[in-house]
Amino acid sequence: MNPHFDIIIVGSGAGGGTMAQALAGTGASILVLERGRPVPQEPENWSPEAVWLQGRYQTTERWLDERGRAFAPYTHYNVGGNTKFWGSVLYRLRREDFAARELIDGVSPAWPIDYDTLAPYYDRAESMYHVHGATGDDPTEPPRGPYPHAPVPHAAGMAAIVDGLRRLGLHPSPLPLGLIRPGEPGGCILCNTCNSFPCRIHAKSDAEVCGLEPAVAHGNVTLWTGAKAERLVTNPSGRRVEAVDVTRDGALVRVSAPLVIVSCGAVNSAALLLKSASATHPHGLANSSGLVGRRYMAHLATMMQGFHPLRRNTDVFQKTVAINDFYLRGTDTTYPLGQIQSQGRTHAIMAKNVVRWIPLWIYAAWVARGVDWLVMSEDLPSEHNRVTVDRDGRIQLHYQPNNVRAHKQLVREMKRIMRRLGFWVTVTFNHGNKNTTHQCGTLVFGDDPRTSVLDPFCRAHDLENLYVVDASFFPSSAAVNPALTIIAQALRVADHLKAKL
Repeated sequence: MNPHFDIIIVGSGAGGGTMAQALAGTGASILVLERGRPVPQEPENWSPEAVWLQGRYQTTERWLDERGRAFAPYTHYNVGGNTKFWGSVLYRLRREDFAARELIDGVSPAWPIDYDTLAPYYDRAESMYHVHGATGDDPTEPPRGPYPHAPVPHAAGMAAIVDGLRRLGLHPSPLPLGLIRPGEPGGCILCNTCNSFPCRIHAKSDAEVCGLEPAVAHGNVTLWTGAKAERLVTNPSGRRVEAVDVTRDGALVRVSAPLVIVSCGAVNSAALLLKSASATHPHGLANSSGLVGRRYMAHLATMMQGFHPLRRNTDVFQKTVAINDFYLRGTDTTYPLGQIQSQGRTHAIMAKNVVRWIPLWIYAAWVARGVDWLVMSEDLPSEHNRVTVDRDGRIQLHYQPNNVRAHKQLVREMKRIMRRLGFWVTVTFNHGNKNTTHQCGTLVFGDDPRTSVLDPFCRAHDLENLYVVDASFFPSSAAVNPALTIIAQALRVADHLKAKL
């Protein structure tokens, strides 16, 4: 007899892990399917060589680009999903991000909900994920209450940079960070291996620590690891999902439930629906609009490092500063440009991974005198940017970044800022059309089934009991990290479902 649960959640990241915790209190029997395993707590967690050079925790899966060439996506399959490797920056979208906006290269579409709809869920999300921050300095922040926790203090070097930014007339503000008891006994030690590293001591606010672990403790949530959802099976009418076919430890198992929630990430959620094509859904599940997999977005993101040969950077944890002065408009344009945030320390082996023929000692000398930043701009949706699945089930990503002119302006602006702060050289790096971080937009939500895949509560228009809760529902990408919005919407959808349950 096939296993049966009240709710099946596919994926354990920001969406799935949060949904599991939010629904655990209902007493419903919940199964969470995770294709990966838990990330072991081991010395390699904090090893730049293991994480970056060897790719110890990254998937070995290969996707295809628009020309059919295989590439290694930057993604992870494990309990907690990609949140295990995020930098814990948990931003709210700005109020303006929910409305249609003119960008240099096109229109950023409106959302079917507004900021005020999500505001109370943002409050809950920040509490659940231990967000540290402060109000008053960010010129783009809407009116809100205080953060659950005080901001992480700036290290000495970053404090000096903040003073310099203010002298330039800018408004640096604390990055909102999800960290557990930073600087306190038994909490986050504010190390230099946070960004892109798993936390060896589980002091980073990821979906495993903040979502799954407390969910499983309720006793009614079951977690299957090594369990990959292969397809969703509908009833004869095609109006309801009645089961999920799962490959678990090499065996195919069919699991049934009256409610299914997909939270695999924007690329994999779209791929799962496309793989679930049937006689009643010949072009993929929930695809009457033809939009499943389309409008893929990933932020235009450029890593930048300011270098000064005579300034040795002794800061250990430097990821505490944001610059949002150009988020709503640039200095010489009325169009939004994007957001700037300081990054975790670059290690020599990480830099060598980009250009491997340069000796490691040169990189070590360089990064010891550098300060790292991320410059991020909104990517615009395009139906030509899409996720497809070939006959062998391989994911193919067709993607060209949009809104490039705005991003180039923001990069030039940051270079000018770095020069005025006294840095001699600024180096840059970005992933171009291979960017798979901050992925969103492949199953857009909206009110009209003809122009969206999901409704405003993330239920598929075409099915009565299928919900998708990850960044695939985003109509636009905005220009801040998407995680907190995924979490807030998961809490909102959970409340909606609890009312129905």
